[in-house]
Amino acid sequence: MNWDGIEPHWVWLIGAAVLGIAELLMPGVFLIWLAAAAAITGFAALIFAVPLAFQFALFALLALGAVTFGRRWYASHPVESSDPLLNDRAARLVGETVRVVAAIEGGQGRVKVGDGVWEARGPDAEVGARVRVVGAAGTCLKVEPVATLPAGGGGEAGSA
Repeated sequence: MNWDGIEPHWVWLIGAAVLGIAELLMPGVFLIWLAAAAAITGFAALIFAVPLAFQFALFALLALGAVTFGRRWYASHPVESSDPLLNDRAARLVGETVRVVAAIEGGQGRVKVGDGVWEARGPDAEVGARVRVVGAAGTCLKVEPVATLPAGGGGEAGSA
């Protein structure tokens, strides 16, 4: 296809359509704002026959404005979830009791969680000791020793 004879407003409108389709195929709520800026620029070029340099400047300003508007709109309309920790596995482990598999010495060690082993930080603990997850920093779990009941109390307190 030869782009030499095509009017600039059609390039903007085709670009807007391509960006809109790309947003549908790869949703991320970003390309739609650029598509809107390209469409408005295309219609402005069609109606007012503005020079190409002005079209680029208009698109840049509209894109900045549209993306800023989109960020603010989505920040003020959070998506409610029945499970807000769905994709935060470390946060989901808070409160769980786990077993130390590499002694926690000098504040660092490893614990077994399910069938995996995680880095852990907390007070010194021997291999086999039970600890409770109290927080997470990235993929490193923050742990504390599980308090035990006095003799005759029947075992560990607060098992999850």
